[in-house]
Amino acid sequence: MVNLDETGTWLRQHLPALLAEHQVPGAAVAVLVDDQVVDHAAGVLSMSTGVAATVDSVFQIGSITKVWTATLVMQLIDEGRLDLDAPVRRYLPEFRLGDESAAATITVRHLLCHTSGFEGDVFTDTGSNEDCVEKYVGALGEVGQLFAPGEMFSYNNAAFCVLGRVVEVLRGMPFERCLREHLFTPLGLTHAANGADEAILYRAAVGHVQPTPDAPQQPAPVWSLVRSNAPAGSRLAMRPRDLLAFARMHLDEGVAADGSRVLSPASVAAMGQRQVELPEVGLMGGAWGLGWEVYDWPGGPVLAHDGGTVGQAAFLRVVPGRRVAVALLTNGGDAVALYTRLYGHLLPELAGVEVPPMPTPPVRPKRVDASRFVGTYASEVVDLTVSQDDDGRVWLEQVPKGLLAEIGRQVERKELVRPDLVRSDAAGSDVVGADGDIEPDDGTFIPVQPIQGVHPALSFVGADGTGRALYLHNGRANRRVSPA
Repeated sequence: MVNLDETGTWLRQHLPALLAEHQVPGAAVAVLVDDQVVDHAAGVLSMSTGVAATVDSVFQIGSITKVWTATLVMQLIDEGRLDLDAPVRRYLPEFRLGDESAAATITVRHLLCHTSGFEGDVFTDTGSNEDCVEKYVGALGEVGQLFAPGEMFSYNNAAFCVLGRVVEVLRGMPFERCLREHLFTPLGLTHAANGADEAILYRAAVGHVQPTPDAPQQPAPVWSLVRSNAPAGSRLAMRPRDLLAFARMHLDEGVAADGSRVLSPASVAAMGQRQVELPEVGLMGGAWGLGWEVYDWPGGPVLAHDGGTVGQAAFLRVVPGRRVAVALLTNGGDAVALYTRLYGHLLPELAGVEVPPMPTPPVRPKRVDASRFVGTYASEVVDLTVSQDDDGRVWLEQVPKGLLAEIGRQVERKELVRPDLVRSDAAGSDVVGADGDIEPDDGTFIPVQPIQGVHPALSFVGADGTGRALYLHNGRANRRVSPA
């Protein structure tokens, strides 16, 4: 039987040192086992003020908000007001994209599981009034299509803004009011904020960024991304314990702690069912459901979602078979490395779930013919150029644009290699040793230099008709725009 007192003691003893090791200014973590919760916080909310982080401090949860938006959508399905497989235009007749045929056929399901196929990193600022989501959706008319709806997975922020607008129309109220009335209130949340004007009522964390790779961390120049992206995760903040109240409702088949029903058992189950398989990319799971990521970890499955905003990062892992959930909220530094260490200890101890090791560069990288991958791939926020030098080394240059350029991201150049370890699960990848005895057939690479303490995978997928990969997939399907 799990002793949460021992877990609390471990967090008090180890969290401060882990923050210092990974240069995370402040963090708060909460653990749920059955109906019991233990939480702990360490560090500071802002390096400029030195205000200490507490368990009641609110941090932004970023894209974990997407699971909340998906829950609002599924509530409408429970009420018979929304059909998963109906075209979005049934509810939003004004919905337009650059590809008219795609806009006419995209369904609610496509949006929920990131298979709608249009460019997803659209961060248009349409003001701070309650009509900002409506205006945002109205501004999508020139957004391009990366692939046909339903063809593959590509993480899509804009899709969740469209879902937020569907919720607004069917509820007859602004998105953030929908969150408060249909989730905050029935879940009994006490420390949750829909933006800076609400977060200031609590001890609120400030994100931290590095202006250049070698510069020290400093408080971010803005607190959040724009309000128009709220349904995708630009503003929602809360303490970890309140995030776990949401997770607990999902563990309890849609019933809140006070016994009230928030979601039907069928909708809870559907949200975690595999809808689309993913290539080997980043920290994402092997598949995506209707809102949740699905990890095929030993002892799992595990439902999950992560979030990142301006200098803040959040992590949520839920193990339905063991009634365990863990939430980690941070405000800078090597947050992914902290996540890896923290969850690598907690999930085996609490749920018998082993967190697989992240890929690592081999001691002796194997040279490969990268001609199929060389070229430039682009999205709304970055240009990615892959090259191979005369020594056979493969390089990736990332040039930020749009929002990423505006928030100060710098041009980066990284060497790519085949990883020591490639995921072996339902996605069908192979295990590759340091000597390259088995050659992966999916074009999986990792950077030699770690990013936030880990080496996230990216994959080259598809074919452009000339023998070259069509997409560089790093969670988003960045489409080829030039051969070299």
